[in-house]
Amino acid sequence: MAENNILWHNHEVTKSAREKLLNQKPCILWFTGLSGSGKSTVANAVEFELYKRGRKTFLLDGDNVRHGLNKDLGFSENDRVENIRRIGEVSKLFVDSGLIVLTAFISPFKSDRQIAKSLVKYDEFIEIFIDTPLAVCETRDPKGLYKRARDGAIKNFTGIDSPYEPPKEPQIHIKTDECSVDECVDKIIAHLIKFGFIKGNDNDYAI
Repeated sequence: MAENNILWHNHEVTKSAREKLLNQKPCILWFTGLSGSGKSTVANAVEFELYKRGRKTFLLDGDNVRHGLNKDLGFSENDRVENIRRIGEVSKLFVDSGLIVLTAFISPFKSDRQIAKSLVKYDEFIEIFIDTPLAVCETRDPKGLYKRARDGAIKNFTGIDSPYEPPKEPQIHIKTDECSVDECVDKIIAHLIKFGFIKGNDNDYAI
């Protein structure tokens, strides 16, 4: 079989060498939550704050990835599983490169998030639950997706006719209906500082 001829090739420049070069500890900030919960908004704001601090990052966003890497996938349960599998593998490559990678995907199924988590070291996967009530998400609904799902025009829509399995013990729990974007960012940055992924500034506070 072809896979018998595939061998892992070790590189001269190692992951630990990249960590030293970039002066940061790589990880995956995995934002999960319903459509309209604020995943992309908070992830974008966190990345910008990390950028201002001189950290090296990359943000993978659900809609953007479906324009390229995953444009061949639909929204059936099987396609959603494959969507997250690919994102997990790409995220692992970013971690191996020494980056802090942020992912903003609904990722509704616990089993899929667990598979993504298993690809990296146990402390390199930081699950961030953007916990926003369905009713609030529906009032935001900038693309009108909830209305179309309620009308039956969109099938397998998470929160309507497809389940969302919330994390039971996320490393970070964010409620965007109770906190401002800046407060959400502060909470996540404080976590990264506390656990040694980045170094803090003099005006940072501990959680």
